[in-house]
Amino acid sequence: MPRTFLPFAVDDISALARSLRDQLATRTEPPGHVEMLNMLARGAGDRNFQQFRARTTTGAAPLNPLQGPEPNLAQVERTARHFDTEGCLATWPAKTSLQLLALWGLWSRIPSETVYSEVGFNQRLNAISRIGDPALLRRSMVHAGLVSRTEDCRDYRRIEQPPPPEALALIRRLGARPA
Repeated sequence: MPRTFLPFAVDDISALARSLRDQLATRTEPPGHVEMLNMLARGAGDRNFQQFRARTTTGAAPLNPLQGPEPNLAQVERTARHFDTEGCLATWPAKTSLQLLALWGLWSRIPSETVYSEVGFNQRLNAISRIGDPALLRRSMVHAGLVSRTEDCRDYRRIEQPPPPEALALIRRLGARPA
């Protein structure tokens, strides 16, 4: 069976490198041949290698890999209603999806590289929320993977990671900036 040669070019090699780094960081072992093709295609802005091949053979323009998926703005707006004008969480959402998004809003107001004691972390949570239940927020943030804590629960630290599109939109809406 003859090989079909597909040209591979990207506008921003730095964005490709970041994309590959992020994709490889989630893996515990090296990717296989097809998985690597999919990673390269995603780095070039396509969903997978099949989309890359179809686009290359038809001459269609690639997606912008830096743009990412569009956020669900209705969900962002519903979550933003649970925050007051100062950007503090005023009420705890009933829906789990909105709770997680609200936690991202709180996450953005926790300084990075800062280690808190349990008491200090409770004080920080009370300063950025009005619901009066720092234990609920603390446990929820740990469970969601936004905050790490030591096994003895003495030290808490924000986990640095890129927020999903909805979380970025909420953080912008609230006027907060990741520290």
